[in-house]
Amino acid sequence: MCDICLQTPCHNRCPNAPEPPVVHTCLKCDAEIYAGDVCYDIDGEIWCEECVTDCRTTAEMEKNEGE
Repeated sequence: MCDICLQTPCHNRCPNAPEPPVVHTCLKCDAEIYAGDVCYDIDGEIWCEECVTDCRTTAEMEKNEGE
């Protein structure tokens, strides 16, 4: 039993809790994507939420500039 959170295994917010496992790596930025993180599978390619948001924002800006 953990001395801090008093649970076995440790609560995920406990400083003694192990890091969650890396389940993917972002295709664009190589960021590690952990179990429970939001990610996108686009035609079999895994993208992190930040990169998808950046791409969408850039595409919207380019669309607006062309109008």
